[in-house]
Amino acid sequence: MPIINKLITIETDQGINIYNITPQIKDFIASTSIKNGQVLVFSRHTTTALTVNENEARLLEDVKVFLHKLAPDSERYLHNDLHLRDVPEDEPMNAHSHLMAMMLSTSEVIPLVDGTLALGTWQSVLFFELDGPRKRTVFLQISGE
Repeated sequence: MPIINKLITIETDQGINIYNITPQIKDFIASTSIKNGQVLVFSRHTTTALTVNENEARLLEDVKVFLHKLAPDSERYLHNDLHLRDVPEDEPMNAHSHLMAMMLSTSEVIPLVDGTLALGTWQSVLFFELDGPRKRTVFLQISGE
């Protein structure tokens, strides 16, 4: 069974942002000969996340508001005591971003059927930036036949 890997890069904006990466995944699938199997999508960062959900602007705004309520950046977090840790000079106070990421997921596995992601009508693969702006990478792996 062949396995093909690829990294995609995402230049993110300030704060919490959600990006639909379904088109990049579809382009990757189209570049392979694999028609049936699965696609692993894996975020390589501790302040990002992935999910499969609806890519609808108002819902995505609701998600951002919810995440801010879940882990407000104004709270006191031990991780933000930068003077007590060995960190680079430009280290951000981002404990809230780590906590948000832990409540989401770092990976998704999506079936591939006849060369097509087996997503539902309203489903998209969404990448969450929780501590931008940054240059991020997402690991894709297709396995199958």
